[in-house]
Amino acid sequence: MEHDTVRALHWTGEALVLLDQRRLPHEIRYEECTSAADVANAIETMIVRGAPAIGIAAAYGAALAARRYADPQMCEAQLQRLAGARPTAVNLHWALQRMRAKLLDGADAEAMAAEACRIHDEDVIANHRMGRLGASYFTARGAVLTHCNTGSLATGGYGTALGVIRAAYADGRVSCVYADETRPWLQGTRLTAWELQQEGIPVRLLADAAAAALLRLADVRWVVVGADRIAANGDVANKIGTYGLALAARAHGVGFMVVAPGSTLDFASANGDAIRIEQRDPEEVLALAGQRLAPAGVDAWNPVFDVTPAELVDVLVTERGTVERPNRERMAALGA
Repeated sequence: MEHDTVRALHWTGEALVLLDQRRLPHEIRYEECTSAADVANAIETMIVRGAPAIGIAAAYGAALAARRYADPQMCEAQLQRLAGARPTAVNLHWALQRMRAKLLDGADAEAMAAEACRIHDEDVIANHRMGRLGASYFTARGAVLTHCNTGSLATGGYGTALGVIRAAYADGRVSCVYADETRPWLQGTRLTAWELQQEGIPVRLLADAAAAALLRLADVRWVVVGADRIAANGDVANKIGTYGLALAARAHGVGFMVVAPGSTLDFASANGDAIRIEQRDPEEVLALAGQRLAPAGVDAWNPVFDVTPAELVDVLVTERGTVERPNRERMAALGA
């Protein structure tokens, strides 16, 4: 597939091999996971990140647990370990529930691995469908702004929001991709810029704080982002900084599109207030690459995600279909 060569994870039949995303773009290094504990650690330490990729990795982790432990209780303990690795990403829990159902049905290690591979394959198929659906909204050529990384590095392949951008670029409807740096982990700087460069898609980086000025001054037609969890009313939990982009897009008449697979939909959460927002180590804000930036004794607030109210979303794209101006009633149709 044109503009689609990067892959973040690979199943060998014996182990899960992960591209270590902490080391990009300057070093290409792979980590081999041979146990569920290895996979949980990789999720916690951001070797693998992005809600769909985390779910896929966890599924393979469950398969590795089934290979190592014949006792279902021991396997369940490993699944619980995986579930605690990143609490906000609903794909993680969705994938583990699916793997748990296979385990309770008596699946052996081979059947568990086959189920994980199906979850992986289904994600790639869903991403291509979302790419086509989302690209249909790009009715005029122009620039697009994105946040964090939502491409092949964050999924089983092709990407969610970046998959839409790939499809629209292939159709000649995207002139340039602007990518927020995405503090504090700099996924835009390190990952999105690298991934787009690998695919030959023009990209320009900007500081997160410059996004509103860009939308005011540049020919940006759409802001396109992913999601880690979407509540029953259409509220969207995504990488910190997304809410500000949605406000700026609405103020400047720029379309705001959220792209996420059906596994990200959380109908058990009535609205965004019910979504648990993960807090990470303050040192991620206070230091950069091991170098302390802030004065000694200063603390930091470091939420990983924020919640964008549904009324700021112009269109939600899933493989099940699209929802314009999502609300509780329109979201319910996706779960039917």
